[in-house]
Amino acid sequence: MITSFKIFLVAFWNYVFNRWIMFIPFHNIRMFFIRRMLLKVGKKSNALMGLEIRKGKNISIGDHCVINRNVLLDGRGGKLSIGNNVDIAQETNIWTLEHDVHDDYHRDKGGSVTIEDHVWIASRVTILPGITIGKGAVIASGSVVTKDVPSMSIVGGIPAKVIGQRNSKLLYQLHHQPWFQ
Repeated sequence: MITSFKIFLVAFWNYVFNRWIMFIPFHNIRMFFIRRMLLKVGKKSNALMGLEIRKGKNISIGDHCVINRNVLLDGRGGKLSIGNNVDIAQETNIWTLEHDVHDDYHRDKGGSVTIEDHVWIASRVTILPGITIGKGAVIASGSVVTKDVPSMSIVGGIPAKVIGQRNSKLLYQLHHQPWFQ
């Protein structure tokens, strides 16, 4: 009985957090709750409205990161580690858990995801479990990342493939906190 009630309370809190609190139009209030849900959130990082978090105690975010609107961060199948100065554009899904297509019983399989410093993930990207995205990499809009991404590479497509190299000294620090977003 107590276990069922505890499961209910956790599910209810996740519902309130993801469907209500993450839509409050003031970043300071959202960040107050996000800092309590995640394993770590670095200084001057920000998440815009509509962020969805699954098993936040497996998720860490570095300093000066921007998580845009309607992003999903999944920590159910392993650790999700986001480095410093990472820019994640809107409607991106980062998964650490998926179903095994070869399993007769449709079981889950997971894998940790690591996103190193100064990575730029454009809109509507999907990153699958077990992926490492190297420092300074850029993921083009709409890409599906199924394999590790080398540092300073630009990848795009389904599945994502290297389409170029980034030429930047990566000297910037992100700090994006727009009003009412």
